[in-house]
Amino acid sequence: MRLILISLLQSALLCAGQVLLKLALVKMGTFSMNVAFFTRQLTNWWWLGCGLCYATATLLWLYIIKNFPFSMAYPMISFSYVFGMLAAIFFFHEQVPISRWLGVLLIISGCFLIAK
Repeated sequence: MRLILISLLQSALLCAGQVLLKLALVKMGTFSMNVAFFTRQLTNWWWLGCGLCYATATLLWLYIIKNFPFSMAYPMISFSYVFGMLAAIFFFHEQVPISRWLGVLLIISGCFLIAK
């Protein structure tokens, strides 16, 4: 159960990093090789949030693979697919067909079977 809880947190952080990355890219504007463009990127706080989420998720991943068998730990990354789909719905207002919900159910079931 401990592996599942830590993996859920790590996957949520990975997903948050992806959401913040997408928001940063939207705010980025058109790419140009000038000082103003790069200065704007330094004040794009979505980049900072993205980096912090990835850094924290990486530290948790290091903890996971150090303390749990790799054959159990690695499949737990699949939880990030579940969070990614939820983020697509809540943050980007995407429609998700039933076939993807069935896939998510299979992913969650598989993670619980692996962690047993």
